[in-house]
Amino acid sequence: MTRRGAVRRIGAVSAVVALGIGGTVTAAGSASAAPAATTVSVAAAQAAGVDYATWQADVKAVIDQALPYVRQRTATAAGQKLAIVFDIDNTTLETYFHPWYQLPTAAVQPSLELAKYAKSRGVSVFFVTARPGIIEAETKWNLKTVGYPVDGLSVRDLPDLFDEVSAYKTSKRAEIEAQGYTIIANVGNNASDLVGGHAERTFKLPDYDGTLS
Repeated sequence: MTRRGAVRRIGAVSAVVALGIGGTVTAAGSASAAPAATTVSVAAAQAAGVDYATWQADVKAVIDQALPYVRQRTATAAGQKLAIVFDIDNTTLETYFHPWYQLPTAAVQPSLELAKYAKSRGVSVFFVTARPGIIEAETKWNLKTVGYPVDGLSVRDLPDLFDEVSAYKTSKRAEIEAQGYTIIANVGNNASDLVGGHAERTFKLPDYDGTLS
């Protein structure tokens, strides 16, 4: 696999852990909303039993709860240093449904909407991913190219390259807080993205029992 080819499957490793404290929100069920236009690997989706339109609807159901929360949380936050943290693979970029050789990888449109909205409300946008540092530049380029505001990007490099994913991600959120930020929301599609605290609220996107890792 080429260096760029590695992007497709270098997302956060699933961990069997209990969800931590915080207001975790999950999709209640499938809706029938039409997906945003994108390049989709239909064969891959069907092979794994994951329907793209259902996934888009389930993601939107969660983001539709995050948007009013961000609006309410920022309404009286003048002067506060606020942040929102996102995972990348299948949270902000459609790595499961997008062929690795077609770059840039498409944005998860509801997550892009949330990131842009948070930024418009004065919230800094950070990304914490288990991708290795060797593709940091490509990852940042992809995020910016599809429209994400990027105030910070954390990738796994030495000495934390082989740390357990949830511990690594928790430590990176703690580092963001150490810069004076209050993390008002943490968004991811795996438990390992969300456990460990260091966020006022967590919003879990669907991973369908680890299929969208």
